[in-house]
Amino acid sequence: MNGLDLLGPDQRGLYIGGTWREAEGGERLDVIDPADGSVLTDVADGSVNDAVDALDAAVAAQAAWATTPPRERGEILRTAFGLITDRADEFAHLMSLEMGKTVAEARGEVGYGVEFFRWYAEEAVRIHGRWMQAPAGGSRLLTIKKPVGPCLFITPWNFPLAMGTRKIGPAIAAGCTMVVKPASQTPLTMLALAGVLAEAGLPDGVLNVVTTSRHSEFSEALQSDDRLRKVSFTGSTGVGKILVRQSADQLQRLSMELGGNAPFLVFEDADVDAAVDGAMIAKMRNMGEACTAANRFLVHRSVAQEFAEKLGKRMGGLSVGRGQDDGVDVGPLIDEKAVESVSQLVTDAIHDGATVVTGGQAPEGPGYFYPPTVLLDVPVDSEINVQEIFGPVAPISTFESEEEAIRQANATEYGLASYVYTRDLARTIRVAESLEFGMIGINSGLISNPAAPFGGVKASGFGREGGFEGIEEYLETTYVALPAG
Repeated sequence: MNGLDLLGPDQRGLYIGGTWREAEGGERLDVIDPADGSVLTDVADGSVNDAVDALDAAVAAQAAWATTPPRERGEILRTAFGLITDRADEFAHLMSLEMGKTVAEARGEVGYGVEFFRWYAEEAVRIHGRWMQAPAGGSRLLTIKKPVGPCLFITPWNFPLAMGTRKIGPAIAAGCTMVVKPASQTPLTMLALAGVLAEAGLPDGVLNVVTTSRHSEFSEALQSDDRLRKVSFTGSTGVGKILVRQSADQLQRLSMELGGNAPFLVFEDADVDAAVDGAMIAKMRNMGEACTAANRFLVHRSVAQEFAEKLGKRMGGLSVGRGQDDGVDVGPLIDEKAVESVSQLVTDAIHDGATVVTGGQAPEGPGYFYPPTVLLDVPVDSEINVQEIFGPVAPISTFESEEEAIRQANATEYGLASYVYTRDLARTIRVAESLEFGMIGINSGLISNPAAPFGGVKASGFGREGGFEGIEEYLETTYVALPAG
C-alpha cells in the first residue's frame, strides 16, 4: 500500500477557493523521507500573494458559511469522519512516509484525530447563548454566540492529521472559514484531508490550504490584514511569541499550544510495573516527538534503580527502522537537525554525571534515527531536564520527598502536561492541586482525548482545544438588552 495514492494528480498544489492550483511562479517544495533522506515528492511552494488569495477566498465564503444551519455543518464533519475512517490505512501509510512514525503509530493518530470531527459534528448543534431576566427586573438579557470569522491555522509536523482536525473541526462547527498552513516537512496529510472535506461537501472557500517554505512572510502578511480574526498555532514557544506580537495591531483572537517539558513523577508507593507501562506510552508515543511526551522522569530514590532497569529493558528491546517495515517499533526522527539536538543533550547529560542504562549513541545513516535511550542519575539542572528533548530519551532524576518532587516538577517555564504515579489518594489530590500544568495524568501515560480540553499554562501557551471548551475558541458573545414588555 502506498499512502501517496490518497493524493490525486492535482492534489500537490494549493487548495484555494475550492480549486487546486499551482503556486505563483510555479515554485515547488520537496517533501523528504526521514527514513533515508530521499525525496518522496514535491508540493507547491506558495507565495505571500497566494496566502492573500487564500484569505480572500475565506473572507468571501464567511458570511454564507456563518449562516449555514448547524446541522448541515455537523453533517459535513460526520461525513468526513466516515470517509477518513474508511481510508485509515491509506492515511496511516501517508503519515508514516512523510513523518517517519510507524504505521501502527500512525493508525493510532488517525483514530485519535478523526474523533475531533465526530465530536464537533455533535457540538455544532449545541452552540447556544442564554436568556434571563435582569436581576433588578424591568428588562431581559439575551446572549448570542457568533463565529469569530476567518482564521489562520499553523500546524506542526509531528501529528500531521490530528493537529489539523483538532483546529478544523471546531472551526467548521462554529461557522468559521480558514486558511491552513501545514508544516513544510509534512504537508501531504493536510492536502489529503482537504480533498476528503471537499468530497464530504464542504463549500468552496471554507477551507483553504497553502503549503509554503516562507513561514515568517506568510504569517506576517495575513496577520497584518484586519480581515483575519483568529490565529491558532501549535509549535515552539519561540515562534508562538512572534505570532502573539504580530497579532497586536489587529487584536486577533489567539490559541497558542506551545512547548512542553512534562515531568513524570513516580512516588515510593507507586506500582513500578504500571509506572513503566505508563512511561513507555508517555515517552515513546511518536518517538518522543510530542509536546506531551514525558521529558523528565522524577523518581523516588527508593525505587529509582528498579524503575530504571525495567524501563531500560523495555526501551532497549524496541526495534528501530523504517516506519513502514514490519516489526519496527521506532521510526526515524524528523530530520538531521533533530538527531543532532538529541545527541547533544545526551552527551551533555553524560558529561554532567548521568549513567547510560540503554542506548545513547546515534547510528550512522542513512536516515535520521536515534535509539531509545534511558539515563539514570541525571542532575536536575542538566540541560536535558531544561530543554524539550523531542526524541526517545528518558532522563531519570531522583527525589526524597513529596515537596521536593513538586518543586522539581514545577521548576520549568513550561506547563503543558504532567504525569503522576502513586497509590495514595490523598497524595493524588495534593499533587494535582500543586502542579503548575494544564493537564495531569494520574497513573496513566496517555492523557489526550478529543472530549477533554487540551492546553497548557505559562510558556506552554493559552487557549484550549478539544472538549466543550474547544469550540468556544471560535465563538464571540453578543449581549442584547431587551425591554420587559
